[in-house]
Amino acid sequence: MADSISTQFLLNPEVTFLNHGSFGACPRPVFEIYQDWQRQLEYQPVEFLGRRAVPLMADARARLAAHLNCAPDELVYFPNPTTAINMVARNLHLQPGDEILTTDHEYGAMDRTWRYVCQQAGAHYVQQPMPLPMTTHADFVTAFWAGVTPRTRVIFLSHITSPTALIFPVAEICRLARQAGLLCIVDGAHAPGQIPVDLTAIGADIYTGACHKWLMAPKGAAFLYVRPEAQHWLNPLVVSWGYAAEPGFGTGNPFLDYHEWQGTRDLAAFLTVPAAIDFQRQQNWDAVRERCYQFACEARRQINALTGLPPICPEGEGWFRQMFTARLPDVDLDVLKVRLYEEYHIEVPLLRWQGGAFVRVSLQGYNTLADVETLLKGLNAVL
Repeated sequence: MADSISTQFLLNPEVTFLNHGSFGACPRPVFEIYQDWQRQLEYQPVEFLGRRAVPLMADARARLAAHLNCAPDELVYFPNPTTAINMVARNLHLQPGDEILTTDHEYGAMDRTWRYVCQQAGAHYVQQPMPLPMTTHADFVTAFWAGVTPRTRVIFLSHITSPTALIFPVAEICRLARQAGLLCIVDGAHAPGQIPVDLTAIGADIYTGACHKWLMAPKGAAFLYVRPEAQHWLNPLVVSWGYAAEPGFGTGNPFLDYHEWQGTRDLAAFLTVPAAIDFQRQQNWDAVRERCYQFACEARRQINALTGLPPICPEGEGWFRQMFTARLPDVDLDVLKVRLYEEYHIEVPLLRWQGGAFVRVSLQGYNTLADVETLLKGLNAVL
């Protein structure tokens, strides 16, 4: 099954690609639809951007909204989650002494964004330590919520973390934040396409996700979801024709027009998201995800056995799915990465986090058990 799926991707067959999590990979049939949208744009740019864009984007939004269980006017497309969060962060009007509470597992670009915004305002970016190994989701919620103080204004955390690949119990955190009157922002870059995402059930005030990663749309497709009650204070990062638009321009919805109209740009990646959703449905991707999870469990067990180091979280507790992180001995990661790639043609991220060495492994539909065996062979040889 994996062999037949792998032929539908454009990835270099000479490379054992175990890094889907960084930038994703777009299936060939989806990529061809993406290129067709680009050709339609170039065939008649004025017609495409001037007359077709609004209804086409509305349809693409509606398809994604149905997939995520929210209303179409509660989300807009962005090129990536980083841009979306930058827009939100710059609209918060933080005051000196305000606190943004997060974890120490967050994506580096987001850490930099929040530190910059807090520095400008005299606010504080508070990273609550969440040490490994994880135990239960209940313990996580208790430990994280202990970081809330009377100065906390915003809760920000990942749905699935980038460095540690852990699934956080964001719905419970959002529920507590709502009760406490705190704004809750969730970075779901790795979630859509890897785990079910029900935005209504999660209950975040603001949620951003990538479509180009595990949903496998083309690069440059992401979304921002905002509860209707929070939409009115979000001014656009780029002021263009959608801002204070004249009657008859755009959709007539300020939230959509403020953020969707960003000057001339290629809309093809956004318009291809429905094709990515269709591809996963046609390929019975629930079964593919389960197979990848089983591969991930087996690979994690064997890496931990090889290194003799303990796992960072339990298995079967909803802590990881198609992507996992495992501890490595204290080695030179730069040398290890070069050797894995040059000697075994393995593309896999190695990282340092909280002073420890780790490998983060992504298993997608194009991967096989042979890919796992290649990684284990390489690690066994070079460690």
